This record gives sequence, C-alpha cells and structure tokens, in this order.
Amino acid sequence: MATLTPREIVAELDKYVIGQKDAKRCVAIALRNRWRRQQVPDELRDEIAPKNIIMMGPTGVGKTEIARRLARLAEAPFLKVEASKFTEVGYVGRDVESMVRDLTELAVSMVRSMEQQKVREKARELAEERLLDILLPPRQPGERDPAADQHLEVVRKDEDLNPTRSKLRKLLREGKLDERYLDLEVSAQQSLPMVEIFSAGGMEDLDTNLRDMLGSILPKQAKRRKVKVPEALDILTNEEAAKLIDMDKVVQVALAKVEQEGIIFLDEIDKISGREQGRGPDVSREGVQRDLLPLVEGSTVNTKYGMVKTDHVLFIAAGAFHTCKPSDLIPELQGRFPIRVELKSLTADDFVRILTEPKNALISQYKALMATEGVNVDFNEEAIAALAEIATRVNESTENIGARRLHTVMERLLEEVSFAAPEMNGMELTIDANYVRDKLSGISQDQDLSRYIL
Repeated sequence: MATLTPREIVAELDKYVIGQKDAKRCVAIALRNRWRRQQVPDELRDEIAPKNIIMMGPTGVGKTEIARRLARLAEAPFLKVEASKFTEVGYVGRDVESMVRDLTELAVSMVRSMEQQKVREKARELAEERLLDILLPPRQPGERDPAADQHLEVVRKDEDLNPTRSKLRKLLREGKLDERYLDLEVSAQQSLPMVEIFSAGGMEDLDTNLRDMLGSILPKQAKRRKVKVPEALDILTNEEAAKLIDMDKVVQVALAKVEQEGIIFLDEIDKISGREQGRGPDVSREGVQRDLLPLVEGSTVNTKYGMVKTDHVLFIAAGAFHTCKPSDLIPELQGRFPIRVELKSLTADDFVRILTEPKNALISQYKALMATEGVNVDFNEEAIAALAEIATRVNESTENIGARRLHTVMERLLEEVSFAAPEMNGMELTIDANYVRDKLSGISQDQDLSRYIL
C-alpha cells in the first residue's frame, strides 16, 4: 500500500486537479487511514471501519478526476462505477454485488502482473533457452536435422561463425538476429459462443461462469505465427512467467487486498437518490439504495475466486445533486457516508490555471497535437485569459458544465487550424486575444448559438 503522507497526496493531486482543497484533503486523509489501520494492533484493526465520503458539486469541477488520480496513488484495487448502471434486484440490469466481483477481478489481474514482474528475469532466461532450441533444435546422436542446418546456414551466411549454441546465444543477445523471422506456436484466443443472460439477482454473472466452464472443457487451441526474434522472445517470456507464478497464492493475496485496501468510487450517486414511489424509471432507485446498503455496511459477496468481505472496503461517492440533496438518500445509507465535502464551482481564474498548470494541461495537449503536423502553435497570456473569460460566460448563460466547457471552446477555436494543419507544415501560429475574440465572441454572445455550438 502507498505510504504517502496526506500532504504528499494533496501535492500529487495538485499536479492534475486545480482547486478543490477540501475534497483533496478528505481523500488524502482517507487514503492515509488505510495505511494507519494496518499499523494498529490486530485486536483493534478489525474494529476500525473506513470513513466513507460523499463528494458534492456541479459537473466538471474535478470529482471524477480526483478519483482517477487517487487510483494511481493508492496502489490498491480501485474500481470506478456509475451508480445509475445498477438496478434493484428483480429488474433487468446489474445488481450492486457485481461491483465487488469486478473489483476482485481487477485485484487478481493486478497481483498477477506484480508476481510476473518479480519472476521476469528468470522467465527471460527460460524463454531464451526455448528460443535457442527453436533456432538450433537439439539433435539425437547420429541424426541430422534439416531445419537446424537451414537456420545455421542463415547464420553462417551473415556472420560466418561456427554454429554452436553459445555463439548463437551471443548473436541473440547482441541483437544481430533481431530481423530474423521464425515460426512460433502460440496459444490462440478461443472463440467461445456469446452467452448473455438477464435474470434476477445473483444470476447476472452466470454468462461469465459458463464461458469459464466452456473454456476449461474445450481443447486448447494453438496457431503458428511468423514473428521476429524480439517479439518471439517477449511471447515466450510471458508464457514462462505465467508458468512460474502460483495462481493459488495470487488469488489469496488479491482477496486480502480487496478486503483490506479496496476502494470503490460510486459516481453519479445522485441519480439513485429519487424516492418517488410508483411507476417509471424511478421505481427501483430506492431499491438500489437498499441493495447498496449491506455492501457499504459490510457483507460477504460470493465471487468466482471465493468469498469477499466488504467491511473494510472504502466507498467514495460523488454526485452533482442538482435536483436533489444527500438527505434524499435513505437515512441508513446517509449514515454510512459520514464525511461530506462540497466542491466549488470553477471561476475564470481557475480556468486560466486549468489551461496552463496541470501536467496534462489542455494548452499543452493541443500544442502537442499540432506539433505532429509540424505546426508550432503558441498561446499568449491575453489569449488564455480571453478563453477563460468566454468559457465562464457561456457556463453562466447556458448550462454550467465546468471545466468540460474548455474542451468545446478550444475545439471551436482551433477548428480551422486542425483542418488545415497538414498543409501548414513548418508554420508558426501565435494565438492572441484578438484571434480568440474573433473566433468565439460572436458565438458566445448569442445565447442560442452558444447553447448549440459551445
């Protein structure tokens, strides 16, 4: 588990998310508490429950981005799901327990990759031996192998070396065989019949189980591919690494990581907060909340890898809450999210920072895109301020979609340049405030146009 301090976590989030100090502090403390819990005595550890979080704020202010970046910092099983995808048990759709099964799949995949990385060096050695056997097949005493002679003839032609295994190994390690092709037998992806089942709770993953069962019954298929030596070495290394790891141990570690370190990010939780009774799409909203409650409180979910307890899984929920409020959730579920933090709407100053400061700043992205065509695009400070001002004005006069407005504004601003870029190779273009206003002001001042174009 990551051992970053809360201050270090906030500093990492600051590289990608502008503002929202309170939300960053909340998730930083929650993440650090996962590590703290592992340090307390065993008898107390099970009593410390995670403090689940609800993030409230308009769309486009950074809720989902905080979750995405937190996933990379957590070094723990992390799953982002949309609450609106789930339905009450008995209705067509996904049941809430599937999120735990998905989290477990992610954990198994993550631990498997980690274990394969540990044995990578040994797997590389074994793969090299297999590759040498293919290039120079071992011969029985007194037997000549035409295939081996053919390979050696190729080696002699270019290198004029004695056809020994050690010299062939030297050629391989020096990269002098990198352009050679060879026939390699690889496992083929089996084409299993599509099985899709819609039924009551507990049955939705039956299609996955059926596919696993069919995969184990049907014979393993293999096909021959003609690949270059480096690619063959990579394929063989992956096969050897898979053989070297103990999958029983991988599953055991993965289940423990899910139970002790797992994080589930529930986006759009406001979409299930309706409490209307009766007909239509709202009929199962409160049912989803009731189904979600046992998971958040702590229950045991059956997965194909074994039973998973959710007592210490951290749930972070987020929603815009435009037409409702957290108090519209059922009281029991409210009580399981004791920490609530409100994210603020973004200002023009925030937009300026979003355009320039993050590692993945929008200005940097568009400059890099145009550079691929040989066009050097530069934005001066006045242009960036004008862009932020127009985005803010459009958000105020139409729907407020937060920082996402910058994507539409930037795309509209550079539409002509993007279209003509292949014919502008070697040109330099400076975007100033006049250029921005010329391209966007007319649209932004007309509410009808801005609503449909921006």
